[in-house]
Amino acid sequence: MVKVNGNYLKLKAGYLFPEIGRRVKAFSSANPEAQLIRLGIGDVTEPLPQACRDAMKSAIDEMGTAEGFHGYGPEQGYAWLREAIARDDFQARGCEISAEEIFVSDGSKCDSSNILDILGSGNRIAVTDPVYPVYVDSNVMAGRTGESGDDGRYGGLTYLPISADNGFAAQIPSEPVDLIYLCYPNNPTGAVATKAQLKAWVDYARTNKALILFDAAYEAFIQDPDLPHSIYEIEGARDCAIEFRSFSKNAGFTGTRCALTVVPKGLMGKADDGSEVELWGLWNRRQSTKFNGVSYIIQRGAEAVYSDAGQQEVKALVNFYMENAAIIRRELSAAGIEVHGGEHAPYVWLKTPLGMDSWSFFDHLLQKANVVGTPGSGFGAAGEGYFRLSAFNSRRNVDEAMARIRNL
Repeated sequence: MVKVNGNYLKLKAGYLFPEIGRRVKAFSSANPEAQLIRLGIGDVTEPLPQACRDAMKSAIDEMGTAEGFHGYGPEQGYAWLREAIARDDFQARGCEISAEEIFVSDGSKCDSSNILDILGSGNRIAVTDPVYPVYVDSNVMAGRTGESGDDGRYGGLTYLPISADNGFAAQIPSEPVDLIYLCYPNNPTGAVATKAQLKAWVDYARTNKALILFDAAYEAFIQDPDLPHSIYEIEGARDCAIEFRSFSKNAGFTGTRCALTVVPKGLMGKADDGSEVELWGLWNRRQSTKFNGVSYIIQRGAEAVYSDAGQQEVKALVNFYMENAAIIRRELSAAGIEVHGGEHAPYVWLKTPLGMDSWSFFDHLLQKANVVGTPGSGFGAAGEGYFRLSAFNSRRNVDEAMARIRNL
């Protein structure tokens, strides 16, 4: 009989969002008349920008002609999209990132997992707690951790608790680690990092020859012009960081799939024999072997994000969701609930009221208000007692959800 990857058997009962789906399905089956409002999973709801739709339609028409047809594209992404990304997302902010260092993909979730393909199994890994579950689960699947303890934490990982007590800012570890996962603006807490805070991480990584995996999927939602959007705004970051970005949340590409990973040339890792190896070449080989690229049509749509019309429409989308976040913050605060986040990110991180634990509050909201959120404990042990609400929804649903919560 074929053997399975035993590392999967170390995973907790279910990935957070499927477990939410299971509970919601059970409730809906028992209460078919309930009008659910979903503020849990961070999926967008508003239509794709017109500029992106027009570009995709034109690309489809091209594909219908012999001259304009495109088959397999470059696994790294088309040059015209990579150049637009490098120019507008990085060089415009003073980051020394070239188009050749950008790899277009079908999702930052995929890339933040797949990056483990080029990294060794003996690395000491640090994650924040709470944390986006993919960072932990992908390491479990790859055999990079021990077993899960009673608190849900896995052996072999260094957990960096973030809470209201430390301003949701991960503390520099007291011992050396090799691989550091950072996400800013943070999912799930909505916290942001200043340049000084990121500089401390870059200095630590360079001193300890560590690698930072920096998830900037929500950078477009930053409202303060003094806050960094990229790790590469920090001097020295090219020597110690890989950055992940996505078109999913800013331009509504959750259903069309387009993202990017930045691997600077000259960023080095260590081979088993102690020699240094450039990570860019390893990632390029990985993508060329295991990935066939994002469709030409989708990449044309992503390119349109950088047009004048696209920039205006994306800004309008971001503003819309941030207005939703402001409503959630305001209404929850008025109801006497302690809230965090929602100012530079589309997530509001709230303290569960009345001493309820995270899953009890989830069931309470589901059953009494027919509102779906995300239990904080699903993001890690330090998330217990907290709860995440997403601003990704229609204004009507956000207003209605807040009215229901106020009435509880």
